[in-house]
Amino acid sequence: MASSVEIVSPYLFRYKGYNFAHGETTPEYIDSLQDFEIRDSDVFLVTYPKSGTVWTQQIITLLYEGEVEEVAHRAGLTYSNNLERMPWLEYREGRSDYSLRPSPRLFCSHLTPTLLPRGLREGKGKVVYVMRNPKDVAVSYYHFSQAWSKLETPHSFQDFLDKYLEGKVGGSSWFDHVRAWYSSRGLFHILFLTYEEMVQDLHGAVQKLCSFLGRQLDSASLDRVVDRATFCNMKADPRANYEFLPADLLLREHGHFLRKGTTGDWKNSFTVAQSESFDSVFQERMRGLPLEFIWDINKQPE
Repeated sequence: MASSVEIVSPYLFRYKGYNFAHGETTPEYIDSLQDFEIRDSDVFLVTYPKSGTVWTQQIITLLYEGEVEEVAHRAGLTYSNNLERMPWLEYREGRSDYSLRPSPRLFCSHLTPTLLPRGLREGKGKVVYVMRNPKDVAVSYYHFSQAWSKLETPHSFQDFLDKYLEGKVGGSSWFDHVRAWYSSRGLFHILFLTYEEMVQDLHGAVQKLCSFLGRQLDSASLDRVVDRATFCNMKADPRANYEFLPADLLLREHGHFLRKGTTGDWKNSFTVAQSESFDSVFQERMRGLPLEFIWDINKQPE
């Protein structure tokens, strides 16, 4: 097993083509996920880091709120926040056995298709894959790396951008992640959603999720979910904003888990030269993929 593990940095190790944070999981546990039994009612939210995971997690937990709380109560469980309601599959340390959780089970993951349970690749369960334009991801990830103690603090934005483009960050390459999921879409019962859709039309995004997940909400209930899922309300919600994390993990003097919830913020960090260099890499790495991204909230996909 040890020979399959590559030490990327004091903060990261690489296993089966994916970069994990040291101390957060093990190769043995990642391998065990192949045999994790998937139920038809399971819902997986999958993203590359900093692509709208926490926001979409809030929406999905709200759509299942009453049902999840009821079955948890019957099982003698109490979920005090969204991390407990919808945990990361690849990070189970300190939590109960996920196989024993009552249905419907909700999970988050940053993993690639081949690392997730094989049952998902056989069309069991449902996967919501959320994408975000990679320039905004880079800026958000840069700021997050300064506040998250498990990640290396970048010396500068250029320093981080170089590692990001090379895939030498947690979660590896954005380009590889998006390509792998899009190319494997036929193996999954999957919905693709973009962060920019949520910014432009949150009501429409929630409706799309309801339709895919089979959640029947009346107009008033749908409006309540949308209201509670607005970025400002979510950021103020102690169950959803991840401010409940311990101070040695989230260094609040350097930032918070949630920042702006906007599109086009990359323009405040990228120089013209950095943007042009990034565009060149993007065009090369995304060649052949018919995916469209919105780079500014006032513009349509190009």
